[in-house]
Amino acid sequence: MTTSLPTYSDAITPQFQITDPTHRPTHDLKTWPACFAAVKAGNKPFDVRRNEENFQVGDLLLLREFEPDSEQYTGRTITRWVSYVLEGGLFGVQPGWCVLGFSQLAPIPTGLTDIRLW
Repeated sequence: MTTSLPTYSDAITPQFQITDPTHRPTHDLKTWPACFAAVKAGNKPFDVRRNEENFQVGDLLLLREFEPDSEQYTGRTITRWVSYVLEGGLFGVQPGWCVLGFSQLAPIPTGLTDIRLW
């Protein structure tokens, strides 16, 4: 008797994995209204930032909408996980800067294959 493993739709396939799920720093980031709206709508799954905070895959980002004219936070927030980091010095990204890939799903530990348990 042969049994086949179940297949899962792309909707529940892990987007990225991390080696240490217990170490997930949170970064509190100002985000201007146009960028905030684009991230919220799903049109902007990335950000370009100075890499002063040493962003790593698996970090949690707290994006806080900030109005630059009034220099005040609006009170609206979104959370995203860092799913990819393109370091500066490559592909036209200036040294000291980075491009962060966003994910709405939390990362799973490396080696975990049945995400229903996570």
